[in-house]
Amino acid sequence: MQGENDVHTLVVGREAMACRFEVVFNAGEVPDATAIAVDCLDLVDEIENRITVYRDTSELARINATAASGWQPVEGDLFDLLLQARELYDRTAGGFDMAAGALVRTWGFLRRQGRTPTAEELTQARAAAGMQWVEFDHEGRRVRFTRPGVELNPGAIGKGWAIDRVIDLLRERNVPSALVHGGASSVRAIGAQGQPLPERRAWPVGLRHPLRPGRRLATVQLENKALGTSGSGTQFFIDRGRRLGHIIDPRTGVPAEGVLSATVVAATAAEADSLSTALYVLGPAGLSRVAPPGGTTSAILVMPGEAAGAVRVLTANLDAAAFAIEPGEGVET
Repeated sequence: MQGENDVHTLVVGREAMACRFEVVFNAGEVPDATAIAVDCLDLVDEIENRITVYRDTSELARINATAASGWQPVEGDLFDLLLQARELYDRTAGGFDMAAGALVRTWGFLRRQGRTPTAEELTQARAAAGMQWVEFDHEGRRVRFTRPGVELNPGAIGKGWAIDRVIDLLRERNVPSALVHGGASSVRAIGAQGQPLPERRAWPVGLRHPLRPGRRLATVQLENKALGTSGSGTQFFIDRGRRLGHIIDPRTGVPAEGVLSATVVAATAAEADSLSTALYVLGPAGLSRVAPPGGTTSAILVMPGEAAGAVRVLTANLDAAAFAIEPGEGVET
């Protein structure tokens, strides 16, 4: 016999943006949940068609192809995304840079086939990378690039932005509780999983252990917020015995090293995604910049531990009641 506190969910998913997107409801809470989820996933497809850099017909691809030759009009919501990307670039001192597309291309990650560029190729890509080369016309809602070769790449913010739009749609449909994720690394939740109880006000989200496949490192209680996790566990290549991940440090032009994973909890998924990428790049020195004390953003940084196979967990501005490390060996705090 099922107890009143048993939790059952309805999950509707689809492949999009090179990962699996899922919308998760409390079973029986929303009568037309499946139809709403299909509308949400259709919206993700529409957004992908607009911002992908893998199709020449997308709005973002058009901007990349033409903005170096003069001002280009940008649709209102995409213009707002580019403005947010500029603000996050400034906030992270360049740790997050949506205009680092030339670097992504030269390292082969645009085609998901990593390669080490020559010194000349890297120099040219670095010269064309950076949001400082993107100029905004606020009144006309236009952008232009002030040097040739600049490319906008939404890889570190696009999934989160799509999830935020899905949350907007769910709220328009009066859905009280749901969790939306893209590839399990970009997540946003509203309401709570299960029946609304005093002790149940959030959705539990597990963080993977970066060194031990299949093991959960910790659980975060996500209460009307978003979570983004960045790491190079699945996208990397080996060059002369050295493992190089797909997350590039825009300041140096080379893949970031030293961090195993970076997680940020923020108000929106776009913010959480971009800031987790920045924290992965900046390392421990970036904790106070990404998640300043007293702010609404929190962070979890996983570094190599002192013992072989161990990890060290650093946190910033995190509510202890909303975060629990799973029991087991090899975790240092």
